[in-house]
Amino acid sequence: MGLDPVRVEDTRAWLTKVASNLRGAEIDLAAAPPLLDDLAFHCQQAVEKVLKAFLTWHDEPFRKTHNLEEIGRQCTAIGPTLRELVNRATPLTDYAWEFRYPGDEPLPTVEEATQALALARQVVAAVHARLSAETHP
Repeated sequence: MGLDPVRVEDTRAWLTKVASNLRGAEIDLAAAPPLLDDLAFHCQQAVEKVLKAFLTWHDEPFRKTHNLEEIGRQCTAIGPTLRELVNRATPLTDYAWEFRYPGDEPLPTVEEATQALALARQVVAAVHARLSAETHP
């Protein structure tokens, strides 16, 4: 039986957004000076969206949330080998709202932002490896 073309396209749509978020994070890091608050947000978004791509591929419904622990729990129920990586990425949840408004927390350091980007890339690579190549943009 062949792949469901709708599921392939829906998953690819999520992964296209993931690629855009990673690109945004890389541009933010390269800016002079780096846009660390925006970079942190893009890292959280990339992880959130790649986990939602994984759930979409497995036809697992999810609610609208930025909570990586919740989304990750659903993913690890399907793919238990993702657990360690998802657990490490869960703290990125806060980047969905931290730093977004004046008076919020101090900006992340360059080191924190660089680590967040490296972690986001790891999660994205791990999920890509578990999806059909037809879904990759």
